[in-house]
Amino acid sequence: MATLQAASFCSFSTSFRKIKATLNSHKHHQSSDNYLSLPKLSNGLQAIVPISTHIEMKPNTIDNSNKGNDGVSRSKTILQELYTIMEIVADRAEMHKNIGAQRDNWNRLLLNSVNGMTFTAATMAGLAALSGVIGAPVLALKLSASLLYMASTGILLVMNKIQPSQLAEEQRNAARLFKQLHEDIKITVAVRNPTASDVEDVTEKVLALDKAYPLPLLGTMLDKFPANVEPAVWWPHNLKSQQENKAGGRVERSNGWNENLEEEMKEVVGVLKRKDAAEYVRLSKVVLKVNKILAVCGPLFTGLAAVGSAFVGLPFGGSWAAFLGVMFGALATVVNTMQHGGQVGMVFEMYRGSAGFFRLMEENITSTLTEREADKRENGELFELKVALQLGRSLSELRGLARSSSLPSAGIRQDKEEYASKLF
Repeated sequence: MATLQAASFCSFSTSFRKIKATLNSHKHHQSSDNYLSLPKLSNGLQAIVPISTHIEMKPNTIDNSNKGNDGVSRSKTILQELYTIMEIVADRAEMHKNIGAQRDNWNRLLLNSVNGMTFTAATMAGLAALSGVIGAPVLALKLSASLLYMASTGILLVMNKIQPSQLAEEQRNAARLFKQLHEDIKITVAVRNPTASDVEDVTEKVLALDKAYPLPLLGTMLDKFPANVEPAVWWPHNLKSQQENKAGGRVERSNGWNENLEEEMKEVVGVLKRKDAAEYVRLSKVVLKVNKILAVCGPLFTGLAAVGSAFVGLPFGGSWAAFLGVMFGALATVVNTMQHGGQVGMVFEMYRGSAGFFRLMEENITSTLTEREADKRENGELFELKVALQLGRSLSELRGLARSSSLPSAGIRQDKEEYASKLF
């Protein structure tokens, strides 16, 4: 499986390198054909679209810098690249979905197997302690219990290392984000005039997703117990907005934007940074600490139970051997159920992903505000509505949240907190 995943990853990376090479080249393909042949779809069919129809639907498809056949050829190339990427993205979404289901099965099967082995070993250790007579049957029970406990310890060490529930959550997130990117590309092709920058932007997003949610387990697996907890990042950083922000200058306001809306968005960014993102990072740290404790206790308890089972029935073993063999076996079952049955690793990844979502919103709003030309921004009213719905609020609630955040801290701090608590 790992070899197949690595081979698929390499093939997709090669495709993206070819697309980037096409973007960097300045050769214009000549074509006298009146039809645009799109890449073959997953069902083996090939879509053919008349160029004349395509241009009538999108009169500005041809870039002003290109004339005649050169412009048509370049437009065809850009569309073919977008459709190629869209097909790859759809395949990636399906692959992450399948692997997520597989790793979720790992979690359930391994948990049931370990708990079954631990329960059986504890039963054998108890029966060996109750027999009181040292002989072949007791020896068989003791050895079987010790072997089962040692096998459970080894499996738990592997499970705690890879965290199957967290792996499944990573793949579910990746599948969802690739589907979202697929829909974004469809919208770009349908309602906009794609350019080379659109192809480059989509390619960077796919590569960022591949880096954030790798498919192979060996070598590229995300650290399940990081030293520093940071929000998940699955998007390329926009350095252009930061440069424009440093450049300064007068901001043009139109296209649904005004000074009040900009101030409102700035306050929303402040709330996202101070409250939402910070809160989910804090929760991620708490869950990570709990997961570390459980990851240590599980194998430790089964190891102690294996030692105790080996000394059951011996003269110097006494009652402590039976206690270790039975009691710590039961404790190990409880710990394993809490950690992997409760999917603590999945909860950690969920909180980390939620923190990343709020950071992404923060960067999107900041990037929009730092765009100096209002015509290049998304429509202000539409952008405000989208932000409100993404935060699960109405427009009035979003504006109230911004007003509560802008209240001065001196004298009315309590009123501000009470007002904000009503909104949350």
